[in-house]
Amino acid sequence: MHTKFIAGPLALAVLLGGLMASPHALAASIEKKPFGTTPDGAAVELYTLTNGKMSVNILTYGGIVHAINVPDRDGKLGNIALGFAKLDDYLTKNPYFGTITGRYANRIAKGAFMLDGQTYKLAANNGPNALHGGLAGFDKKVWKAKEIQGADGVGLELTYTSPDGEEGYPGTLTAKVTYMVTGNSELRIDYEATTDKPTIVNLTNHTYFNLAGEGSGSILDHELMLNASAVTPVDATLIPTGEIAKVAGGPMDFTIPTPIGARIRNDDQQLVFGRGYDHNWVLDKPSVGALSLAARVREPTTGRVMEISTTEPGIQFYTGNFLDASLVGTSGGMYRQSDGFCLETQHFPDSPNHPEFPSTVLKPGDVYKSTTVHRFTTDRD
Repeated sequence: MHTKFIAGPLALAVLLGGLMASPHALAASIEKKPFGTTPDGAAVELYTLTNGKMSVNILTYGGIVHAINVPDRDGKLGNIALGFAKLDDYLTKNPYFGTITGRYANRIAKGAFMLDGQTYKLAANNGPNALHGGLAGFDKKVWKAKEIQGADGVGLELTYTSPDGEEGYPGTLTAKVTYMVTGNSELRIDYEATTDKPTIVNLTNHTYFNLAGEGSGSILDHELMLNASAVTPVDATLIPTGEIAKVAGGPMDFTIPTPIGARIRNDDQQLVFGRGYDHNWVLDKPSVGALSLAARVREPTTGRVMEISTTEPGIQFYTGNFLDASLVGTSGGMYRQSDGFCLETQHFPDSPNHPEFPSTVLKPGDVYKSTTVHRFTTDRD
């Protein structure tokens, strides 16, 4: 099946002569094509969302952001998201490239948490800890897709219902993740979930970025700003200690734009534990839940700039520390350590075991909502 349409109210402008619509807006479209079949026979589709200036490829398997094509300062399009060319690689060896991660993104200590007096056990799939929802988390599900159009772009609504007890989590959780490509060169991700009994939820997207282009090598010269004056330090298994530590003056301080590689090899215990950066920053928010700037990244050779705004209280910055040349990417090259970085907007790791952290508990009758916006520009804009 293949679909394509002009988006939103702009269709009216076309009928009236198109004088009010920009060339980029008029090109907004969705295309769909097959991307393979899972071992249990489920068809996987690839959707391409385009606004005429940028495009985003999304798979129904794992809700994976398969590619993000944006222009450099000279207008040349390039894919800035790491991934695989074939479904089989996503099925068998994916280190969460582009995935929706859940029910609980990041780590939970010793694969256990207590809720309303009951202890729940999860799979220990990351050393002694639970990571990213378990052995078959949301990243390994085929999501139901619905094409949508909005006032300023095209999108894809993905839904999945996680049954009570799946991966050890209580409650039947109905999750919806909506990707929108807007006329303002944005990829907007809206998360929503409801439950029929108390549970915990922490959803994010796990795209690995390289603003110089997928397969182009190290990201250590990218300049990063994090709107965060504190971090949650971790132990040797990357579980937060519970402390909220100020970053001023140290290697975790990205409050002013700094090359990612400037201090990554410093003899700092936190960097040793993470084999680089793999930590949660506490965002400086104007108010709880406000959609506000979290990060800005600039790549000097192409001039590409990505700004991330989020309603979430934290962001996990990860520098691809476990990429080891064993994976071959979309364009046919090997991915090595620090060939991509992640900026995962989130609640804090292990929050269910740290009552002092913002709560990740979702109760029946309440609605989990979260929004993250990636805006792509260049240093000439």
